[in-house]
Amino acid sequence: MNETMTKIAAGLEKAFAARGFAEPSVEDLRNAAGVSLRTLYKYTPSRDQMVHVALNHRHLRYLDHIFTDLPTDHAAALNAIMDRVGTWMQHEASHGCLFHAAVAAAPDDADLRTLLEQHKSQVADRAVNATGLHGTQVDILLILEGLTQSWPLYRDAAVTSAKRLGALLQNNS
Repeated sequence: MNETMTKIAAGLEKAFAARGFAEPSVEDLRNAAGVSLRTLYKYTPSRDQMVHVALNHRHLRYLDHIFTDLPTDHAAALNAIMDRVGTWMQHEASHGCLFHAAVAAAPDDADLRTLLEQHKSQVADRAVNATGLHGTQVDILLILEGLTQSWPLYRDAAVTSAKRLGALLQNNS
């Protein structure tokens, strides 16, 4: 991604995260991207493309935030992942998962559903690899999804509960 595309992707992600997928006008999205309308359409020729670019940017930022420089100890890595998801929710996603919100806004969009599935699959695979809990992708994803969905209601208590469930998973594996 070149510098202009990164700037556009970051601005679009921020706009959609703050205002949803239906509300922002093209002018709002252009302002958020910090480029001219011509430049915005050069790099993202349709609103659908704008959503996809924003979600791809979000995906890469999330993976970096959650999985970069994790402890090598599996139990410590699992706790760090839960803590980092809590931090992400606090600072980046207090309204819930942007991927789920995108699919909810356009439930018939197969491409968005594919992006959601790929995002969640990669998160689960990386979490399993970092924690040594091979073969538990669904279990790990269920815990992480529960954390992200319950965080707006329970905040730190949701992180504590996710850690407890993760420890049970480790003890049973």
